[in-house]
Amino acid sequence: MEKAIEGWFHLKERGTSVKTEVIAGMTTFVTIAYILAVNPSVLSAAGLDSGAVFTASALAAFIGTCIMALTTNYPFILAPGLGLNAYFAYTVVLDMGYSWQTALAAVFVEGVIFLLLSLTKLRNMVIDAIPSSLKLAITAGIGLFIALIGLKGAGVVVSNPATLVGMINFHASATQGTFTTAGISAILALVGVLVMAVLMAKGVKGSILLGILITWGLGLICQLAGIYVPQPDAGYASLIPDFSHGISIPSLSPILFKFDFSHIAEVGFVTVVFAILFTSLFDTIGTVLGLASKANLLEGDGSLKKAKGTLVTQSVTTMLSAALGISPTCVPVECAAGITEGGRTGFSSLVAAAFFLLSLLLSPFFLAIPIFATAPALIVVGFSMMGALFGVDFSDITEGVPAFVCTIAMPFTYSIAEGMYLGVIAYVVVNLLCGPEKRKKISPMMYVLAIAFLIKYVLI
Repeated sequence: MEKAIEGWFHLKERGTSVKTEVIAGMTTFVTIAYILAVNPSVLSAAGLDSGAVFTASALAAFIGTCIMALTTNYPFILAPGLGLNAYFAYTVVLDMGYSWQTALAAVFVEGVIFLLLSLTKLRNMVIDAIPSSLKLAITAGIGLFIALIGLKGAGVVVSNPATLVGMINFHASATQGTFTTAGISAILALVGVLVMAVLMAKGVKGSILLGILITWGLGLICQLAGIYVPQPDAGYASLIPDFSHGISIPSLSPILFKFDFSHIAEVGFVTVVFAILFTSLFDTIGTVLGLASKANLLEGDGSLKKAKGTLVTQSVTTMLSAALGISPTCVPVECAAGITEGGRTGFSSLVAAAFFLLSLLLSPFFLAIPIFATAPALIVVGFSMMGALFGVDFSDITEGVPAFVCTIAMPFTYSIAEGMYLGVIAYVVVNLLCGPEKRKKISPMMYVLAIAFLIKYVLI
């Protein structure tokens, strides 16, 4: 078995092992498993059957991740994308008034266009055109972005009308009687960060996965002691797996192949398609470049050897997702958790895919893992990705300022794609206005991208 795995995935060549890849795959899955609960919740707001969405989400992730693992040998998975599912439900359906069947048609059309772009040389032209300083900034920006996702998901960082964001007020939550829910979740998340930090400092294998399980275990103790009180309506579910309804897989029939192409010629439909396309394409390119840099998978010239296979796989999986009845899939930033654990090949992705399939039967177990237990993984991984900034020459303003803009824009706009847009625009404008020598650094494709992003801000 090990020889077969080595022959296909070349573990020794990338300095990894079966054990490391298994731990990395489990870590990636556990860190992203929340999407199996969140996606049904978001899409059901648009009228889709939540049970069917759960099944479709797990199947799309399983199939897409298997294809990714076997065709690219990268430690990336595919899963329904946060942000795009919200755009699908709240903007396209609830705000613009399209049916969810029409929204699925838009997702399918976007997947077809994405596939055509992925099969052309434009794919490599875009990736190769991005300067190394921006590629490093993308890595660091993703780190800040996923750390913010972790802090927000655990309730440590909260909305604040006066300052935009703020930290949870532990004293106020205790006074108002909500400390057992919001307060203890935030505390456990912070404890989880410290646990993972200590385990990593001591060189413990599987420290992130172990930290998640320890944090979940502490939560279970708090629930049994009556300190953590489940409040499902407020987003605080029970931490104890509930198998009272037995093992069953919800049917796909309510959402399977439910396309409505009757609005395909409308301007609004086309706008939706290109809005999803822009976000999917550049979110994926940014995420993949950042993750590949973290995993040391970029070539010496900063290119990605199997970029074509990565983007083709995502586009095909997006079309599959639409057929199954859900919003687009993407390469999630949570892959960084598995990469931090040492995942370097598609075998770790295949392990994660197996857990997606298993989740169809053991969903109560996987869905009982709380966000406050996985949030520390995102925070710690965010820390590990910040080191990329050391490779940026900040003494050169024409390199440093665009990199800085790219990095900070991702967490502050809550979007990897927006960070890329602003970073590219800043790079072109700053270098364009700083003399002929600086202008030589700007490739023709960078001009095209900057103009396209500017048009996007004006028209889409």
